[in-house]
Amino acid sequence: MGHDHSFCEAPLALFDSDEAPVVPLPKARLPSYIADHRKRLRARFMSGGATAVPDYELLELVLFRSLPRVDVKPLAHTLLDKFGDFNRVIAAPVERLKEVKGVGDALITDLKVLEAAAHRFARSKVMKRHVISGWDAILDYCHTSMAHREVEQFRVLFLDRKNTLIADEEQARGTVDHVPVYPREVVKRALELNASALILVHNHPSGDPTPSQSDIDMTMRIQDACGALGLTLHDHLIIGKSRELSFRSQGYL
Repeated sequence: MGHDHSFCEAPLALFDSDEAPVVPLPKARLPSYIADHRKRLRARFMSGGATAVPDYELLELVLFRSLPRVDVKPLAHTLLDKFGDFNRVIAAPVERLKEVKGVGDALITDLKVLEAAAHRFARSKVMKRHVISGWDAILDYCHTSMAHREVEQFRVLFLDRKNTLIADEEQARGTVDHVPVYPREVVKRALELNASALILVHNHPSGDPTPSQSDIDMTMRIQDACGALGLTLHDHLIIGKSRELSFRSQGYL
């Protein structure tokens, strides 16, 4: 257990021999307690789904495939301690993941595939759908795609006359606490898409969705630009770590 099998020591021969050379031993099998743990955890997940396992065990299930010959429980706890929760682990920047001992390219690729799948699944529930009647799905999508980013991102959801979502585009990306937004570019893109209405969305990496004065000022400028061209600004959502703020529900619009 724990031995390095990349080489093996052979006793010195007493006599010259015509025998075949020593064949390296096969890789050690997983200790039974690790194999049994994996089997039990997989069975519990398959019978109860994601709600049957906490974050660290869900992460273990992911790590099993990336690291088939390693006890992954310590690494799962290390990743959660560093990044906070399951979603933040899979959304963590590649360079920060590389800082963690035991995390290699194969694991990073698997985490990023999982992140992309989560985004695509959430997006499929909102694209070409009626936004107002599917508001909860919109919020879920925004949280999935933006809540765990470490820099600010500004997105625009473009709607047609029936309030169906026809496009979702990233307009800008910035720093931890600032993202440059140009109202003229936002409304220009809306006209190119033949959109009739917009929903602005951006995240606060601090986790607190309270709008800054610059958030409010920028929103007012976009609202003025929309009004001049006959476009409707439905809302501006600020996505925090665990909750969002709606400009319309808070009376800013």
